[in-house]
Amino acid sequence: MKDILGGICAPVGFKASGVHCGIRKNKSKRDLALIVSDVKGSAAAVYTTNKVKGAPIAVTRKNIEDGFAQAVICNSGNANTCNEDGEVKAQMMCALTEKFAGVRAEDVIVASTGVIGQVLPIEPIENGMTQLVDALSSDGSSDAAEAIMTTDTVKKEYACEFTLGGKTCRLGAIAKGSGMIHPNMATLLCFLTTDAAISSEVLHTALYDVIQDTLNMVSIDGDTSTNDMVTVIANGKAGNAFIDKAEGGDYKQFYAALEYIMTKVSRAIAKDGEGATRLMECKVSGAKDKATAKIIAKSVICSSLLKAAIFAADANWGRILCAIGYADAQFDINKIDVNLASSKGIVAVCRNGNGVEFSEDEAKKILSEDEICIEVYCNEGNADAVAWGCDLTYDYVRINADYRT
Repeated sequence: MKDILGGICAPVGFKASGVHCGIRKNKSKRDLALIVSDVKGSAAAVYTTNKVKGAPIAVTRKNIEDGFAQAVICNSGNANTCNEDGEVKAQMMCALTEKFAGVRAEDVIVASTGVIGQVLPIEPIENGMTQLVDALSSDGSSDAAEAIMTTDTVKKEYACEFTLGGKTCRLGAIAKGSGMIHPNMATLLCFLTTDAAISSEVLHTALYDVIQDTLNMVSIDGDTSTNDMVTVIANGKAGNAFIDKAEGGDYKQFYAALEYIMTKVSRAIAKDGEGATRLMECKVSGAKDKATAKIIAKSVICSSLLKAAIFAADANWGRILCAIGYADAQFDINKIDVNLASSKGIVAVCRNGNGVEFSEDEAKKILSEDEICIEVYCNEGNADAVAWGCDLTYDYVRINADYRT
């Protein structure tokens, strides 16, 4: 796997753009993004499990139920959720993409992100379409990544190169997510592009399975969002032998590339959590099975008390054991070992479910770094899992208290 530049435009045959159309009052912020493939490609998506779903999800589901798509249009600043005219507005966004970009409305993935419960004005989007389409470029990934941001502080844009049957293939991604992050599938927006040739059914299998160990292992605040989705379009421009089964060497290599990119996305979203100062990573190993490892890792990452302690660089390891203890899985707490680690070193804080002596000063130094790893050893088997989150700071409350204003 090789990291490359270009984001969603790194794969052959994709262009993107992002402009300010006026949904956001701040004219310095882009708020409308477009991604277009030269040709229609296989498409797959995974959606939020929240019972309240943004209107764009219903429209996207219908548009790609045939397994194909050619474009993505997304606005930020308004979620288009819980509005009577929501689906009509989402359909209008698809129709505008057809009118201005020449892509059939039925082949458009549509998404929105922002404040819930406010009517989405269609006029700014319509007025911005000429500029948006004119700006389409093979260098446009960064502008599109910026246009889908809400409270994010950094753009999330990645791409990699890999080989399938002797053919060079590329996979790119942009994503947004900073708050209301507790995926059950994915509570964020993530758009993927690839020039690999692969069927929509196999694409969906790979996407769904990868998400279980990446995005679904992220938690910022415990809130599963209403709108969010991960989508992928594969246009086949790389010319590899068509992958039509979820098996074999080419499928495994594609899966590995997808997992590689989605791990990067997951870490970036966790690190950029609203108000966050530190990335928290929980690595669980030695569990009796994968499900147990994942439940423990996610339980640790979701603990608000632990998040607050990490913000203070306080080695309050009892909060880790508490979170492990209420994890809904069967294991022997008396076999649990815990270390705290960062680029400054490792300190053991628990052995066999009990505390051990350690230097508070050394622990403080380790926990003062911007990436912290909580290592949990179950000592009951060979299964492992990783989850990601962030610390809980004063700024999280400030950002969400003012979100609508």
